[in-house]
Amino acid sequence: MSSVEYVSRPQVTSPIMICAFAGWNDGGEAASAAARHLKEHWGARRFASIDPEEFFDFQVNRPTVRLLDGITRRVEWPGNDFFHAKRRDRDVLIFLGAEPNNKWRTYCHAILQVASDLEVDLLVTLGAFLADVPHTVHPPVSAASMDPEWLQKPGISVARYEGPTGIVGVLNDQAAQVGLTSVSLWAAAPHYLPSGTNPKVAVALLQGLEELTGLEVDTGDLERAAVAWEREVGEAISEDGNLGDYVRRLEEAAADGEDPETIPSGEDLAAELERFLRDHGEGE
Repeated sequence: MSSVEYVSRPQVTSPIMICAFAGWNDGGEAASAAARHLKEHWGARRFASIDPEEFFDFQVNRPTVRLLDGITRRVEWPGNDFFHAKRRDRDVLIFLGAEPNNKWRTYCHAILQVASDLEVDLLVTLGAFLADVPHTVHPPVSAASMDPEWLQKPGISVARYEGPTGIVGVLNDQAAQVGLTSVSLWAAAPHYLPSGTNPKVAVALLQGLEELTGLEVDTGDLERAAVAWEREVGEAISEDGNLGDYVRRLEEAAADGEDPETIPSGEDLAAELERFLRDHGEGE
């Protein structure tokens, strides 16, 4: 029995599928924020979902309860939804999910089954990782693929990463095994900032997606949010000497193209920034 539940089947022609997952692959919540932005601004409509029952530990990813009319309670389960949007003459499918706790290969197979059903000709995954980059510079974005034709295009590199991987890595690997062309788009997010959405990195991902696919993406709202976000973070950091010094050293290393090995670990600085924001009543 398929774990994909269709609401409807959109009429599409050679669509692009864009996937983003909350969790380990979503530094600064940038990848999921970018995909939500696409869904909302393109007016994408949900047409299918993956039943979360066999993929998630609900003690880790708990369902939530909402009141619909002030009286009726409704349980909402972790969402793993497919959306369809029409962009001029191009169909786009957007998948918004969360890294599952169980059965990763089966979960990826469900996504790829939808891609097969609707004859997707390009899969693009969005991801963001935490790195030693300052929040004041444009977030670095890279694109990788294992497809020979895409590797001939400027800005596309062969995927050479070795080490622990997330659901994005598994999905791209399985796509290659079934012959679906895929490109993995990644942005670097500052690792010293408290948890929360980083709109600046989300904008960088969307700009990379636009350059990669030719799809026009209006990032005006996110760019304004990024300006306000950077101003608030800058004000908080400027009032703390240790944090300010840390960021300046990252900026110098980025300007010189150096690997900031001598810069102290950001974990303690992140904890200090969280304390500083909490003490000043600016935790949001």
